[in-house]
Formats: sequence, structure tokens, C-alpha cells
Amino acid sequence: MVGYLVFLTISAATFALFGLGLNLQWGFTGLINFGHVAFMTLGAYTTVLLSAKGVPLIVAAPIGVGVAALLGLGIGFATLRLREDYLGIVTIGVAELIRLVVNNQDLPYRDTWTPGAFGLQSYPIPFGNFIPNLFTQWLMIGILTVLIGLAYWRVWRWIMIQDDAVKSKKSSRLVIGFVVAVLTWILYSCGVIALLDYANNQKAGLMVLSLVVLAFVFWRLEVLVRSPWGRVLKAIREDEEVPKALGKNVFWYKLQALMLGGGIAGLAGAFYAWQLSAIYPDNFQPQITFDTWIMVILGGSGNNLGTILGTVIFFAYDTLTREYLPKIVPLDEARLGAFRIMVIGLILMVLMIWRPQGILGNKEELTLGK
Repeated sequence: MVGYLVFLTISAATFALFGLGLNLQWGFTGLINFGHVAFMTLGAYTTVLLSAKGVPLIVAAPIGVGVAALLGLGIGFATLRLREDYLGIVTIGVAELIRLVVNNQDLPYRDTWTPGAFGLQSYPIPFGNFIPNLFTQWLMIGILTVLIGLAYWRVWRWIMIQDDAVKSKKSSRLVIGFVVAVLTWILYSCGVIALLDYANNQKAGLMVLSLVVLAFVFWRLEVLVRSPWGRVLKAIREDEEVPKALGKNVFWYKLQALMLGGGIAGLAGAFYAWQLSAIYPDNFQPQITFDTWIMVILGGSGNNLGTILGTVIFFAYDTLTREYLPKIVPLDEARLGAFRIMVIGLILMVLMIWRPQGILGNKEELTLGK
């Protein structure tokens, strides 16, 4: 059970990171990206192939991020001067193109060329052969405690916002905050148990690393989107003619957002590969992109904290329905999977009617109510 929750925590942190990249592109800049998984694919494969050749992970992962950002540069130069819908079409096409190329080409893995369809296995992962002593275990627990404390503080600040536009929603904020606090405490408790029993939970170190990286990226993105640069992105999202009239190079700002969001997705790809310990082209289906869109919309586009909340809710829903729904609904496995998708679609429909801006989204800022 503890090992599964560690796996679930790494998954949630990885997809929260992936979602933050998409939220930067769509939520803050208004760029339609239906092929976000392409950046994850390049980040994952670049990191794995380089590390298998002996490149240290601390070097291989940033190179993977750079390759994913370069993909954003290429896509941006080709499409950003066109209408927004062309960007959506091109990105989903590029994502499938990259997946099919990887699937049908031989990859330079270790000292041989491996057919892409066979996948890549047994590559180095962070803390793969690491055996911590007692001091290191407690150091990791201390880092995890600090991260959880920061998360509680951030959620408390959100609950206590003193704004006339949201005072009437304080009760709903308390409910959401309570649910998040309970889920976070469960994961924290399991994380501490996993770190104390590291010998039977080899990926506990990767869990701490993924949470540290997620916290760092979240912090830096929060600084960026509140800066003049971030305000220009929001202006482009609302009406790009306004920043153009003010002398801003809209094309360059869009390109920066596409590259930075792609680089973040490439970093998420590295964690995705490390978590799975074996990657295949079919691990990067378009469904990953659309699941991430659900997370961003659910939490509230244009809100980094909302993206993380949407990811937590999505994985909680996925886990609970996977474990308990078969005991309630008498359906076979194939129909049960379709039923789970139907239910989350229904939830999204209700959410779009009740809160079209998402759980934490700002309706006034996104001009959805005008």
C-alpha cells in the first residue's frame, strides 16, 4: 500500500509539472496546444538515451529540457504567425509524428541500436542504487516536512484571501482546503513511512526529488507570471492587439511561453521515464495531453495552484474509481473503463456550468463572465 502511494505521489508530481507547462502556454498566454505530450516524449527519450551512454543524470535531464524547448522554438516559428487553430492542429500532428518516428526507428541505446518498438529498459534513475544512512533518511523526511508545510501555508493564504469578490465563497474554500489538507497528510504520512523503510521502497528518494522540483518550478513560475513579463502574457491572452499597440513584440512573447512550457514538459518527461523504469512509444499517446487538459481546466486555467489541485483531484478520482468502482457497478473491465471516462466527462460538464473558470480560476480575470 505504501509503495503504491509513493508511486501515486510521483505520478501526481510529474503530471502537475507537465500541467504547469501547459498552463503557461494556454492558461496565461492563450496558446492552443493539443500535442503537449511531444515535449514530454523528447525530454524522456533524450534523458534516457544520454544517461544510458554514461552521461550523468544531472546533465542528461537539462539537455532533455533544452531539446524539448528547441521543439517549441521550431513549432513557434512555423505556426505562431498563423491563426490559433493552426497551432492546435500542428501540435497534435507533431506529437503523433514524433511518437511514430520513435516507434519505427532504431535507437542508439547503450552499445547497440535498439528497435524503438521494443522500448528502453534498465536505464539509470535518480537514487537507483542509493542506500541512505539514518542521517540521510531523516534529512529527506525534513525536506518532505518543509515542502508539506509550505503547501499548507500556500493553501491557507488562498483560503484567507480578503477580497470582496470572493468573500461569499469562503465556505467553499474551506471545504476545498480541508480536502486538500487531508489528502496531503495521507501522502505525507506514507512518504515518511516509505523513507524510514527505504530498503522496501526504492523510489522514495525519487518521490522527494519530484516534489522538490515541482515546488521549485511552481515558485519560479509564480514569480514570472506576476512580473511585467507575465502581465504581457495575460494581455496577449485577452487581446493581443493591445500589447501590440503598446509596442510589445507579441510573437516573441508567445515564442518564449511556448519554449518555456515545452521545457517544463520535457523535465516532466524525464521524471515520467524514471518513474516507469521502462518506456515505450505507446507510453506517450495523445490521451496524456487530453488528461492534462482536464487537470488544468478542472483546477482553473491561468492559476498555477489550480493546476496542482486539478492534478491531485484527477489522480484521486482515478485511483478511487479504479479500486472501488468495480465493487459498486456490476460491469466488465472494458465497460467499466468507459464508464469512468463518462463520469469524469459529466463532472467537467457540471463544472463548466457551475464554475466555467475552474475551481480556483478567476472568472473576472479570464473575462468568461463578460
